[in-house]
Amino acid sequence: MIPDDLHEGRTGDLVEIPGGGWAFVPRPLPPEIPYDDALIMALSRADAALGELSGLGHDVPNPQLLIYPAMRQEAVFSSRIEGTTTSLNELFRDEVTSPTLPTADQQRSREAADVREVRNYLAALEHGITRLPSDGITLSLVREMHAILLHGVRGDAATPGAFREKQIFVGTGTSITYVPPPPQAMRQALNDWETYICSTAACPGLMQCALQHVQFETIHPFLDGNGRMGRLLITLFLMKRGRLSQPLLYLSAYLESHRREYYRLLQLVRTHGAWYDWLLFFLEGIEETAQAATQRARRLLALRETLQAHVLDIDPKAQPLVDALITNPYLTVKRASEVLQVSLNTARNYVQKLERDGILVEITGQAWGRMYGATAVLEILNSVVRDVLAEG
Repeated sequence: MIPDDLHEGRTGDLVEIPGGGWAFVPRPLPPEIPYDDALIMALSRADAALGELSGLGHDVPNPQLLIYPAMRQEAVFSSRIEGTTTSLNELFRDEVTSPTLPTADQQRSREAADVREVRNYLAALEHGITRLPSDGITLSLVREMHAILLHGVRGDAATPGAFREKQIFVGTGTSITYVPPPPQAMRQALNDWETYICSTAACPGLMQCALQHVQFETIHPFLDGNGRMGRLLITLFLMKRGRLSQPLLYLSAYLESHRREYYRLLQLVRTHGAWYDWLLFFLEGIEETAQAATQRARRLLALRETLQAHVLDIDPKAQPLVDALITNPYLTVKRASEVLQVSLNTARNYVQKLERDGILVEITGQAWGRMYGATAVLEILNSVVRDVLAEG
């Protein structure tokens, strides 16, 4: 950034930094929002779509059936934006075979490191959700989540859990695209951000969420992990404001499929004050994502009823396997034994019956250590991956 990049309406100012060059310091929120009919209608549509999803999450007797796969889809897509290659299927399979996180020393491949990054994202999200009712969104909670996010993975040398104390640059060499505020100005901006995010501002919750997200990414308070933290905070904010009854809405898939536009709009807000364009983009993402999440949730619940009826005919005692497959569509005999609390031989008999009836398909081709996949569940969960790849 140079002074000529900034236009009337900009949302911050440039300050000189040691060694030459300029850094951008954002002004406190909120800005003036240019409401018109188009923006009001976009807000109304997003509110309606989010309300339907939130109501569904409230009415389901066991919300974990929807929360578990939704959180894993989010972790995969948010990490994908940062360059990891772990797929949703790989994450599910890893959780079946390795229920605890491996240590950094146990990682022997890039694939293992990528899986750990995704699982760290999940752990940070779960920590935030647990702490949210009592603590709200505070800078302390943000640091705690960041420490979990970067523990033992790429970026773990970038002071996990601590706000940066030096100047950073987004991009490298001649491809630097943005220079966040220097540390002293960053700390004041963070305090202002915390005050704003904890206030019940005279602003609709979705609007406030959109504004705080840009501000967090603009402040860029960590040496690494800022994008993932900013996306985590969207869901936490919507839950704290009562717009989500359960953690079922995540924007990372939408942002991944519109990545160039996302980054372009973040920069235009800074240089031109293009809040209107950003808000339309964000609200469209909420509407589209909430509708897709509601559709997938209904499909999963309908499939659950079908599978329950089928398994009831096989043996009522095997019905807990249905919910296990809805949350994670991969199964081993050992996992079936643990879910049903039966012997391995009994569990193997149930698994073989489900395979015989086409509910499970063996995917390893091995005589021992076999793993099975519930194809109908996989089809629903992987539909979002195909949609993102098609749009991207």
